[in-house]
Amino acid sequence: MIRLKGIFVAAGLLGLLPGVLPAQELMIYPAKGQSAQQQEKDKFECYGFAKGQSGFDPMAPPTTTTRAPQKEARQGGVARGAVGGALGGALVGAVTGNTKKGAKIGAVGGGLIGGARRSEQKRREEHNRQQWEQREVQTYSQNRNNYNRAYAACLEGRGYTVR
Repeated sequence: MIRLKGIFVAAGLLGLLPGVLPAQELMIYPAKGQSAQQQEKDKFECYGFAKGQSGFDPMAPPTTTTRAPQKEARQGGVARGAVGGALGGALVGAVTGNTKKGAKIGAVGGGLIGGARRSEQKRREEHNRQQWEQREVQTYSQNRNNYNRAYAACLEGRGYTVR
């Protein structure tokens, strides 16, 4: 289940960068007049070589290398802050002789603080998710580049021009 989720997340991440995959396709020219049949044989053998050297398989569905950041336990919130503020305000109001007024003031202040805490938590979670996505895309690109280098080296060694 986790692997399947990772596949969908990785596919989505790769979709965030238009041109990542097409830009990595190699152009191969048979510089020594190799036949189409020989070209296919060489490409297949170099695919196996490059996969073994880099540990990357461009034919496999993309997966994430790390888990997505976990959501934090919910913090704050306007309602939660208002209730806590009202309770605190009622206690302060009881000391000063006006429990209702203290509760109202506490509710407003607590609601503002609770809303601010929740907003900050959401911002932090979104930042962490974006950082994770960027790392995953960068890792995929590096792995693909390592594969391409090994694949090109193999084909060049067999008399192809690769760009």
